[in-house]
Amino acid sequence: MLADAASFVGSAFFLSRIHPDEPPAAKRGDGALMAGVKFIRHSPIVRASLLAASVVNFFNFVFFALFVLYATRYLNVQPGLLGLVLGIGAVGGVLGATVTKRLADRFGVGCVYALSFLVFAAPMALVPAAGGPRPLILVILMTAEFIGGFGVMVLDITIGSIFSAVIPADLRSRVTGAFQAVNYGTRPLGALLGGFLGTLIGPRATLWVAAIGGMTSFLVLLPTSIPRFRMPEAVPDQRSVPAQQGTENLASNPV
Repeated sequence: MLADAASFVGSAFFLSRIHPDEPPAAKRGDGALMAGVKFIRHSPIVRASLLAASVVNFFNFVFFALFVLYATRYLNVQPGLLGLVLGIGAVGGVLGATVTKRLADRFGVGCVYALSFLVFAAPMALVPAAGGPRPLILVILMTAEFIGGFGVMVLDITIGSIFSAVIPADLRSRVTGAFQAVNYGTRPLGALLGGFLGTLIGPRATLWVAAIGGMTSFLVLLPTSIPRFRMPEAVPDQRSVPAQQGTENLASNPV
């Protein structure tokens, strides 16, 4: 716990050394949260992303409410080995951060972003499916963590790239705040449902519910323009582009 806390101190130190040239916030009549909410409501790309991210986060926390309990009590994984399993997810995240740009350049950032929801959520199904000798169980759990860590890192990077293109710079912090208020708000609800279902139908069945539910986030994006979205070759200075106009131009003309 102390080492984890120290990592946040280190993160704060390095962030304090960044001095970006940020545009002033948009001078509009709405408060910060309402301005972000209105932009999300009128932007098909951001609105669909919010729905998909909320779904995957909700079911991810249904999953994690029971994962440690299931791994230690039902799969008999020792705490030290479970820590190693969880650490493998970070290795997948580092690999994801390394290759995301190349994947986006080759297949399109929207396609990679949409698929990353599936890559993030699908490995959850390996946990309730795990069985057999202990070495095999460990390999299955490590594989699930590695692929899931890879997927979530690709998701985080690509969504940042897309939002930088479709959200005007002077509204970005407001839209992000409104987005996170909804997206992160689903997490405790998912954890509560996970505990309730774990008591009602058992941990293993609940993990299956979480895995299947998490994968539906990918289906949310399929009928939208996001899978065909590509970054524009040159993004204009969005400080001078009205929010509605900038979003419509980029969302209606995916490359």
